[in-house]
Amino acid sequence: MAVHVHRITMFKLPGGDKQQQLIQAYKVLDQTSVKDDGKPYILSMIVGLPEEDPRSRGYTVACKTEFASMDDMKYYDEQCTAHQTLKATARDLGVGADGVLTVFFEARLTGGISP
Repeated sequence: MAVHVHRITMFKLPGGDKQQQLIQAYKVLDQTSVKDDGKPYILSMIVGLPEEDPRSRGYTVACKTEFASMDDMKYYDEQCTAHQTLKATARDLGVGADGVLTVFFEARLTGGISP
């Protein structure tokens, strides 16, 4: 099993219009995120709106990205121009430091019926 890095980021962003704008910003990121060699490096990205549920604790937009390595994720955080643009858009939409939560991990177990 290849060891990939899975990253989950959630935003507290009220208002359906702003949420849709953030999703659109992720669409742009998906189309423009490349490394210095011009090649895409994000293995997968899924973005959605969590269902209303007390367990969501006010988070209204969620994204799961997958990277081939920790180095690729660090590139995403520190050097990717497309990601910097996404972060600026989130700030412009009103997401503050306490309105975003990010966790990342390497899988220790996989399961389920999907290959």
